[in-house]
Formats: sequence, C-alpha cells, structure tokens
Amino acid sequence: MPIKPAGQDSDLAETLLESREVYRGRMLEVREDTVRLPGGGTARREWVVHPGAVMIVPLLDDGAVVLERQFRYPLGRDFIEFPAGKIDPGEDPEATGRRELLEETGYRARDWARLGTIHPVIGYSNERIEMYLAEGLVRSERQLDEEEFLEVFTLPALEALDWVEQGIITDVKTIAGLFWLERILRRRSGGMAR
Repeated sequence: MPIKPAGQDSDLAETLLESREVYRGRMLEVREDTVRLPGGGTARREWVVHPGAVMIVPLLDDGAVVLERQFRYPLGRDFIEFPAGKIDPGEDPEATGRRELLEETGYRARDWARLGTIHPVIGYSNERIEMYLAEGLVRSERQLDEEEFLEVFTLPALEALDWVEQGIITDVKTIAGLFWLERILRRRSGGMAR
C-alpha cells in the first residue's frame, strides 16, 4: 500500500471538538483538547504551544563549528549545543538567527543559508525549529541576556560528529544541524576526509 503524503487533510486527522488553556507562562502555553478520532471515538490531547525557534550552525573558515555548553534545568545537566533562540512575535526567522548568534556567541555572519525545519517533539508540542548555516564569521562582542550563562568554544566539525557517536552531544537540534553540515561539506569537497 503506498504511503499517503502528510497533511491536514489526511484520513488520519483528528478533529478538534473542545480546547482549554491549562497554563500560560512567559514562553509556553499548555492546552488540553478533546478531539474526534478518525474511527469516530474521542480522546484527550495535552500539548505545549511554542512560539518557534531558530538554530544556527556557525561554520568557521577553518572547518570548525562554534558550539555552546549550557546548563539545561529540566534535565539538570550541561549540554553541548549550537546557538539557538526563540522567535519573537512577528520576527523573521533569519533575523532571529542573526540576533541569537551575536547575543550568545559574539559572532556575526556574512553568509546565511536556510537548511530546513525540524519538529523536535511532535508527540506533545507544535514547536518548530528553523535551521540556518552561518558562514563568513567575524568576531564581535557577546550580548548575553541577564539570565544566560554559557561557555562558547570551537570544535572541528568532524570531531563534533564524533561527539554525537560518543553520546557527548545529545541535543536533537544540534545533531540535526551536524548531519546537515556533514552533507553540505561532503557535497563541497566530494567527501569528508578523516
């Protein structure tokens, strides 16, 4: 049986019957919805409304990437990540990327290329992350928010990919960005040498 394309007009779609706000914070909203299932029954769906985010893959001229080490409260530990941040209301995603790259790392980029969109937690949130490749990096001054504490460092792209295999990098958006980068570098060089 051929697989049907994904979409809202899918024969697997659930129809919203009732929705209520459970919680609203500064960044997130939690909703509880009642839906009609494709088979005619009903079910409850709890999910998080997210404003969307941008993640930047900052590539230096020497083939290294700019990464951050940051403590993430929900899991109670540090993570290695690419710079990223929330899209402000009405903000263009590339503008978000430019702002976040400068704020968090102190780099400005001459060249920007959109890589794609990922949906990291489809089971319980509508969050989307727009991914960009940033090149032609020039050092400037970081402009961290008051509540941001992070360490910025560089690492050869191949070593960063090794860190994924070793379980050092486990952040899904960073892994997706590194896999995109690996593909781009292979295309440019005809293959990535080890």
